[in-house]
Amino acid sequence: MTRAFLVLGITLAAALPARADLTHRISSSIQLDVGGASTRAVRVGNSYSISGTGVDTTDGTTAGVVGGLGAHTNGVNALTTVTASQSTDGNAFSFANSYTVGDTVPTSAPTVGEVAAFGDITSEAAGTNTGLAGTITSNGAITISPGAGNTSAIGQVISELQSR
Repeated sequence: MTRAFLVLGITLAAALPARADLTHRISSSIQLDVGGASTRAVRVGNSYSISGTGVDTTDGTTAGVVGGLGAHTNGVNALTTVTASQSTDGNAFSFANSYTVGDTVPTSAPTVGEVAAFGDITSEAAGTNTGLAGTITSNGAITISPGAGNTSAIGQVISELQSR
């Protein structure tokens, strides 16, 4: 009799449904981009820098001046230059002087397709779709073919397994 209950218990236990509560999600995507033409133009400004120790300076007329930027014409400043000489023979000294000439301010807007003649210009040609392609198979294999210049291709497959 105990043996019959044991067999009956095992049979009932085997017949109960399993509760796995598993969720499996697969998502895939491919992004293909063809960039447009672009140009960036930044006007370079005027700058002047001077530093030194142990030197005497002059602009040719006045002693002790450090020079600098004067009045401007079309956005470009005039420069008052200086010369430096060692204050005391045999003593340590240092002197540095730099000047960046700024870009002139345009008097008219450039025509379409042209760019102002500024000192900081970056330009990129329009992309072309020549050969740009991408596929993802049902087993998750990604194939990406590069296009011509100024294109990009990104592919991804995400497989998520979650247990609750």
